[in-house]
Amino acid sequence: MKLSNLRPAEGSVKTRKRVGRGQGSGLGGTSTRGHKGAQSRSGYSRKRGFEGGQMPLQRRVPKFGFKNINRVEYKAINLDTIQLLADTYKLKVVDFEALYTHGLVSKSDLVKILSRGAISSAIEVHAKGFSSAAKAAIEAAGGQAIVD
Repeated sequence: MKLSNLRPAEGSVKTRKRVGRGQGSGLGGTSTRGHKGAQSRSGYSRKRGFEGGQMPLQRRVPKFGFKNINRVEYKAINLDTIQLLADTYKLKVVDFEALYTHGLVSKSDLVKILSRGAISSAIEVHAKGFSSAAKAAIEAAGGQAIVD
């Protein structure tokens, strides 16, 4: 094998279709564009969503609902998760940094503590929000619920 012998694999390279080179080529005349109509003309570009004059899908389907641009979305963390975190890593303070380092939240999340599960140790919990039941459970266990 030499550099001069190298060739692409059989069938992997196709020859380019040369259209509009006279009737004898078989691809002259209309140059594979069909007869008349907008698509046969040069400079034609179809509008996005155009379906040949048929009512387009985006106009056939009814509109509904809306996106509230002022919505604030919280990442929910439950008491059983906080208790597990405190037991596993011997934490007395659970804040955003602790949750982030252990992979429970991402940098842009706002954390809200919810009341699923039970909490038994006195833990200081920092978050953007607490449900009333979660706050009561943390304080009943001797801990503190601090809103950042």
